[in-house]
Amino acid sequence: MAHRLDPVQLDFVETAPLRLVFATEVSATPAELYRALAEDVEGWPAWFRAIVSARPTDGGAGREVRLRGGTRFEETIMAAEPDSRYAYRVDVTNAPGVRAMVEEWRLTPTDSGRTRVQWTMAVSGAAPIRFVMRLGRAGMGQAFRDAVRRLDRRIAAAAA
Repeated sequence: MAHRLDPVQLDFVETAPLRLVFATEVSATPAELYRALAEDVEGWPAWFRAIVSARPTDGGAGREVRLRGGTRFEETIMAAEPDSRYAYRVDVTNAPGVRAMVEEWRLTPTDSGRTRVQWTMAVSGAAPIRFVMRLGRAGMGQAFRDAVRRLDRRIAAAAA
């Protein structure tokens, strides 16, 4: 059963009771990565295997995302800063125990000509959901790194 989450603001990324932060570096430019994140929402399942479907809603102001296992999210885009940041708040989900959630992607060029990709998942929820998310941190980190590597390869193949 879907339920509405607390309508937190973007600063929740820094103040949430639980913050999972993952980062890696890739060859794609911040502009290429931003386009894949913010403008090719429907392409997410091709590189982020946990996602079954993703589509923009409300003329691009929101997203609807479905994960493997049946979890669904209705989201509002909170930040769309070309080449540097893309963030969204989950407004409605069928995931039990979650009270608020914001995810943020930061794209930062490095001195070596690569891009540092940082994904932050900020969550408020019941103790069991926080426990499960902490327990799953390593797996989520690996899923993130694998997904971003696949995205990097996808971008390189499209440019070739």
